[in-house]
Amino acid sequence: MRYSIKQAAEMLGMTEHTIRYYTDMELFPCERDSGNRRVLDDEAMNWLTGIRCLRACGMPLEAIKEYCDLCLQGDSTIHARYQILLRQKELAKARLEEAQQVVEYMEGKAAHYKEIVDKQIPDDTNPNTWGDSHRHAV
Repeated sequence: MRYSIKQAAEMLGMTEHTIRYYTDMELFPCERDSGNRRVLDDEAMNWLTGIRCLRACGMPLEAIKEYCDLCLQGDSTIHARYQILLRQKELAKARLEEAQQVVEYMEGKAAHYKEIVDKQIPDDTNPNTWGDSHRHAV
C-alpha cells in the first residue's frame, strides 16, 4: 500500500508536521511521487511505528537518528543498537527515580495540608502570610 502523509498521520496518531520532520531528518527511506509529495509505503509505516515507540520511551531524536542509521546498515550493527537501548533504559530508570522523589515530596505536602484542613496546625503554606520570620529561615 501507499499512503499520503495525511493518511499516515491519521493511522498512526501522529501529526503531519511530525512525519514531515522525521522524513526531513532522513530517519527512514521515503519516496516521493511525480509531484514531489512524500509517499509512504508499508515499510515506512513500520519505521514510523518504531520511531513513535522510541519517542514514547523518551529517546531523544538524536539517538533515534543514530539507531535508525544503524538499522539501515543491517545486522552488523545489532550490538551498537543494543548499546543504544541499554543507555536509554538507564536514562528511563533515572527518570523513574526522579519521579518517585517527586511523589514522595508531594505525599509529604499533601499530609501537611491535611493537617491544616483538619485544623490540627495553622496554615503556614501561604507566602502572603509569612511575614518577616520566614524570610530569613531557609
